[in-house]
Amino acid sequence: MTILAMGDSTTAGTPAFRSPVEAPPDGKGNEQSQYTTWAERLLPGRRFLNRGVNGERTNQILRRLQADLKELRPDAVVLLAGVNDLYQGYPLEQIEENLDKMYRLVQEQGIPLIACTIIPYNGMSPYDYQRMREVNEWIRKRSQELGLGFCDLFSVMEDPARPSYLVSTSDGLHPDVDGYRRMGEAVAKAVLEQA
Repeated sequence: MTILAMGDSTTAGTPAFRSPVEAPPDGKGNEQSQYTTWAERLLPGRRFLNRGVNGERTNQILRRLQADLKELRPDAVVLLAGVNDLYQGYPLEQIEENLDKMYRLVQEQGIPLIACTIIPYNGMSPYDYQRMREVNEWIRKRSQELGLGFCDLFSVMEDPARPSYLVSTSDGLHPDVDGYRRMGEAVAKAVLEQA
């Protein structure tokens, strides 16, 4: 079973790993700095394809998703996207529209999809934090409406002692190896729940 992991830097494995899209053919860096490595360890017989690209917005991921679905023909998709749109100040409606297009694109091909909430980053303004929470609530509701799988990575990665901060990070913007392990465990659980 092949699972397509689509997203930006937090799928790619930034800062310690560059995905196979960024550094063909196999990626480069510490392989434990990607959630797909940890999810694979927990799901024997399932292979994750890391298709994360650092810095990409939802519109860019959407373009790649169309090509990847056709070329790679995955059995399932995990989608984590939107933080760069938020960081760059794009309207929530635009982020939600692009996510919805991706959800529908995958569904139309009869492929199971797990929609992930966006994870926080340290130093967010209260305004950005509120916007992130609104998008994540939309992701939760939309996944229910469409009958998608759901994985609340925001709750997994937010520091309970410091709201809006990552619980495990080396650079304040991305998870560290322990953070990616936590993400991988959550994604693996979501995959099993959807199977």
